[in-house]
Amino acid sequence: MKIFIDSADLHQIQTWLDQGVIDGATTNPSILFKDGVADLQATVLRISRLLGDLPLSVEVTSNDQEVMLQQGRSFASWARNIVVKVPIINEFGESCLGVIHALSQEGIAVNATALLSFNQAILAAKAGATYVSIFAGRIGDEGNDPAVIIRSVRTWLDDWEFKAQIIVGSIRTLLDIQSAALSGAHIITIPPQFLPKMVDHKYTRETVRQFVQDAEKAEERVGKVQAVPVSSSKR
Repeated sequence: MKIFIDSADLHQIQTWLDQGVIDGATTNPSILFKDGVADLQATVLRISRLLGDLPLSVEVTSNDQEVMLQQGRSFASWARNIVVKVPIINEFGESCLGVIHALSQEGIAVNATALLSFNQAILAAKAGATYVSIFAGRIGDEGNDPAVIIRSVRTWLDDWEFKAQIIVGSIRTLLDIQSAALSGAHIITIPPQFLPKMVDHKYTRETVRQFVQDAEKAEERVGKVQAVPVSSSKR
């Protein structure tokens, strides 16, 4: 399973790249706004350079499908690791599968996003999406179990040998991450504030503290032994 960082914050991306645990990054207009991005292209280019060959998702920002196509082609031209995020439908409920299909036919990697159902995921995969992004938190908000949908989509993709990979997003809790990982997600896109919580544990801290204290005591004991003069043996 891979981890994408759900952020446009260059410092956070670099921090977790240096620790070797992220395999790409995802953004959306809300993330870009929250992270104070003023120049989309300049920021995307900086992130893409940080990531090297790792994928970076950038989302189209229109309800008009022709504009989506134009934006998608433009984004993809900025760097070779750009993945174009396209919602499964626009805000009026109109299918965007044609956009997903057209871009994928042009060799552009597409992240079909804002998926909340099994049906949406399989249609996006059939349209040619490289990634199908299932929004776990929002599914849970509706009173449904995202794990069931993730497992069902994974089974269907495997049975029919589709290459699309499941990205699970809309992460609200650490349990969402655990559940997605155990349900067969290929990728989880994690907001940076959750990564320190994943690595930390108070009992690990206490264990390490005990080890350090015992090591210091052992070193002190060795020092005392070495300080005692050794009497010469009688001949």
